[in-house]
Amino acid sequence: MESVTGIFATREAAQQAYKKLQQCGTPADKLTLLTPGSADQIGKEVQSVPTDASEQPGMGNAIGALVGGGVGITGGALLMALVPGVGPITGLGLLGAAILGAAGATVGATAGGKVEKSSYEGLPEDEIFLYEDALRRGRSVVIALADDENTASRVREVLKSEGAESIDAAREEWWTGLRFAEENRYAKSGRSFSEDEEYFRLGFQAAMHARNRCREFDQVSAEMNAALEDVQRRFPGKEVEAPFTRGYQRGREHYQELCDEGSKAA
Repeated sequence: MESVTGIFATREAAQQAYKKLQQCGTPADKLTLLTPGSADQIGKEVQSVPTDASEQPGMGNAIGALVGGGVGITGGALLMALVPGVGPITGLGLLGAAILGAAGATVGATAGGKVEKSSYEGLPEDEIFLYEDALRRGRSVVIALADDENTASRVREVLKSEGAESIDAAREEWWTGLRFAEENRYAKSGRSFSEDEEYFRLGFQAAMHARNRCREFDQVSAEMNAALEDVQRRFPGKEVEAPFTRGYQRGREHYQELCDEGSKAA
């Protein structure tokens, strides 16, 4: 299973891409649209998006409540949650529930059971922080899980034709937005940012992985060491441990800062 993502400047463009993917046969449980704001704020605009006719009966009951101040369900496909550090997000379908749950939103008991029993091999947990960054900036995100490369290619073509920004472009934009401040901060360590940036950034990104967040350091140290070993294999003979570890620690701090800012704004 491969995830294919498109990031859109407007909700309308994302909705159009979502509908086109439906029309091309993308299954409802392998497709979602995430957009900033609660269901009440979005109103009929998102609620008008049709659900796939093949959607399983009872999906509305399966989704249940996403904790965070409200519930919005239309045709059994619309749901809302508060995501730490981001705010209210509206999503469509069970894939949306899975991704929002992985991002830290609390899924209602019935929905949680449904999502856990479903097969979401390929759920892009290492990309969720990029979705959050896009949503935080008012953009909308369309995600599809493809069974094979041919299907993934067709999805990418649809998203591109509808004006989507790729996840790779979003990743570069995310880092560009952080780079200046992180370079200034790193200079205080006495090390060269220009020499260490790649390894520092890899550590920062590893800390932003959905499964590594909101946990004590001793709970994620094994994951950090595994990620570090992978980077060391990729860059044999390079001094990567110190910058990678600094990046990992800084990534954890950054995510906590986002959550703190979100709590103050709530």
